[in-house]
Parts: sequence; structure tokens; C-alpha cells
Amino acid sequence: MAATVSRPEVAAEGQEPLLSPGEADEEDSGRDVVETQEHYKSRWRSIWIMYLTMFLSSVGFSIVIMSVWPYLQKIDPTADASFLGWIIASYSIGQMVASPLFGLWSNHRPRREPLVISTAISVAANCLYAYVHVPHSHNRYYMLAARALVGFGAGNVAVVRSYIAGATSLMERTSTMANTSACQAVGFILGPVFQTCFTLIGEEGITWKLVQLQLNMYTAPVLFAALLGVINIILFFSIFREHQVDDMGRQCKSVSFEGEESNVPDQDAEGNIDHVAVVAINFLFFVILFVFAVFETTGERAILHGGLLIVLVGFFILLPWGKKLPNIQWQEIKNNSIPRTAATEMLMPFWSLQATPLPSNHTVEPVGCPVTQSWCLNTPMIYLAQYISSDILIGLGYPVCNVMSYTLYSKILGPKPQGVYMGWLTASGSGARILGPVFVSQIYTHLGPRWAFSLICGVVVVSLLLLEIVYKRLIAFSVRYGRMQEENC
Repeated sequence: MAATVSRPEVAAEGQEPLLSPGEADEEDSGRDVVETQEHYKSRWRSIWIMYLTMFLSSVGFSIVIMSVWPYLQKIDPTADASFLGWIIASYSIGQMVASPLFGLWSNHRPRREPLVISTAISVAANCLYAYVHVPHSHNRYYMLAARALVGFGAGNVAVVRSYIAGATSLMERTSTMANTSACQAVGFILGPVFQTCFTLIGEEGITWKLVQLQLNMYTAPVLFAALLGVINIILFFSIFREHQVDDMGRQCKSVSFEGEESNVPDQDAEGNIDHVAVVAINFLFFVILFVFAVFETTGERAILHGGLLIVLVGFFILLPWGKKLPNIQWQEIKNNSIPRTAATEMLMPFWSLQATPLPSNHTVEPVGCPVTQSWCLNTPMIYLAQYISSDILIGLGYPVCNVMSYTLYSKILGPKPQGVYMGWLTASGSGARILGPVFVSQIYTHLGPRWAFSLICGVVVVSLLLLEIVYKRLIAFSVRYGRMQEENC
């Protein structure tokens, strides 16, 4: 969706705003104030700090994801795989609870407050994770609490997105939301890279007995994340400033660079939010995150529509279409007397590979479709080409849908306070990341890929129908109330 807007004017270096706060009340409530060069630079420095905050939030999740299981077994050998699932899910649970709370906080107080407090919680939680080996009992529960608190601190992504939505014009909104999602994705990618680098320290590492700190391959990553969090807090105090512009890029609040604010009424905020569109975007965003969580283990409306179609095609391709049944994992019954796999069959999919004979005392996990899953006996195999094609399509569709959902959502909300709404959107995504793995473990394990992927296709189809129903309502707040003209839908 594009709208007819003029690029926000930026005054020459050092030039003062044309209208003082007193004059602004008489002249259209100050909405035609020219943005000075100093204000423009400060606004974008603050946005870049929001990018960094989003990046660090993602790093906090992924930097330990590869080492959670061995570290859990080291501190508490009685912990099983099911408890590991709770530890991984606790991050999303914490974020789901915290996002609306931090969003509400940011609506009524300066955003620096929830940003600093949430980041401090993450720093403390990472330090707690580094000390979960110290207690003599219940170590796994300390780890669970630490990961939940890291997720709770990551609830500040709602504040980040609400700030970016309020500090950008409609023309800037799509690119800044895309950059925010890119920083989030880079954080998810680089987290395991940082973890890999810290493996050089080794499992024993260095022990500082004075403070009972073990610096090893398990604790060094979280301490590094804590250090980055401290740097982030320093930047909140030293560089970050509150800024707000209207949909056309004009200042609707005068913010001095010492942090003092003069509240100016904003006439562009008059009007009601379309809550039908808001609920629809929340549902669509839930579906997008749910679909990606399952798979993991033009204008904005048209692009979102296209992204969902790509995801639908990806899962449709992934359905078992052939006639050849997968090879069965018979080790438990035949005592490892399985014939070798032919070279040409090595290109079969992830569950159709035949198992090779192994010594009786082998530690390698058997491969093949488990005989305990009855669907293996009548469900055709999925070929590698299907899997790769689906992987590419879903990988293309997900980021498109993610960015467009946030962009449309922020434009629908317009100049209204967005903290709580962004909090609910973030919470819906966290809920999807919790339910996605549960869906896989239950439906896929008991009914197989045909039912699992068919149900996902059905959910995406329902989402597309919902998008068609509310399509005309997914417009910017300013366009809805006639303050700007929409060119393309």
C-alpha cells in the first residue's frame, strides 16, 4: 500500500524549528514544524539503537540453544528430554507474558524505562544461567527460571516496534520494519556462531573460586550476552532519545536533546482504530509464526497475500505424493540385521534412509521410519527434491509475511499509542512458537506427515480467506480518515 506523502523536510544544520511550542498551538498544533538536521540525526540514532536492541534480544535466545542439553545433563543428570522442551519453551512463555506488560508501560511512561528495566532483567537472567551449577539440588529448575527470565526481558521487542512505528513516517515505515526484522534474523543466526567460538574454551574452562564462577563453553556465551546487554543500557542513557512524528514525517511532539518534552496535542490521532483489522493481523501473524515454528524443528497487503500463497505452495509440495513407502527402522525387532543402503537411495528424505548394520554396542542413533509409528507402513515417503523445494518456498514466504504483518499493523494503528497492541502481537508470535513444536510432536508423531502438513495447509487457506475478507480494511490510519491519499492497494 502506497500513499501520497511529501518527504519530511529537514532544516539546515543548526536551524531552529520555524514554530515555537507556543506558536504551534495556534498553528495547526505544531504538526507543520520543520525537522531540524539535529533532530533528524538524533531520531535515526535512536532507531539504530532499537535495531541493536532487537538484535541482542535474538542473540539472547539463540546463543545457548546448541549447548542447553549438554549443560543440563552436566548440572543435573536426572533431567530428561521432556524437561529440555520446557526449558526451550520457557523463553517464549516469558516473552508472551512480558510483551503486553512492557507495551502498556511504554504507553504511559518514557520508553527508556521499560527498555532499561527489561534489558537489566535479561542481564541478570544470563548471570543466573552462569551460576546454575552452584546449588546442590534443583539445578534444572534454576536453569528453567533463568531462560524464562531471559524471555521475559525479551518482551521489550514490543516497545522497540512501537517506538519505531511512532518515530517514522509512512514512507519510512516499511523499510525500518524490514530492517528491524533483519536485525532479529541476524541475531538468531549469529547466536550459534558466537556459541561455536566459545567452544574453544572447553568444557572445564577456568574457575574463579572467589566468586564461584566457572568460565567455560557453557557459561561464556551467556556472560558475553550479559556484557552486550550492559552496553545496550549505557546506549539507552547516553544516545537514545524519545521522538515521534506523524504519518507524513512531521514532528507531533517536540523533544529536546536533554530529554525534556513538551506535549503537543496531535490532531492526527483523532479517530478510532479499526479493531477488526487489528485482530485479523494478530491472527495472521500467529499463523505465520506457527507455520514457521512447525517447519523449523506491491503494496503491503498484496505482498502479505503473496507470501501466504508461497507458504501454502511450499507445504502443499511437502505432502507425500508418491507411492513408494519409506524404509522401516527395524533395529529393535531384527537386532541390527538390516541390509545396507544402496548409494542411489542416499538421496531419499530425512526419514526414508535405510539403516545400516551396526555393532551391538553402537551409540549411533538408528535411522529410518520408526516401526512404532504405524503411519510409516502406509504413508509414502517424501523425496529430497520435495523437501528442498518446500524449504526454499517457505524460507521465501516467511520473512515477507513477517515484515508485512508488522508494517501493516503499525500503519493501521497510526498515531495512537502502540505499546499494548505491539505487545499483543509479540505475544501471539510467542504463543505460536510454543504451540508449533507441540503440534509437531503430537500430530506428526501419531498421524504422520500427511495429516500434519494437510492441517497446516488448511490453516493457511483459512488465513488467506480471512485476508480476503478484511483486505479493504487493512489500510493506514491516515488513509482511513482521509488525511492522506492511497495510490495502490
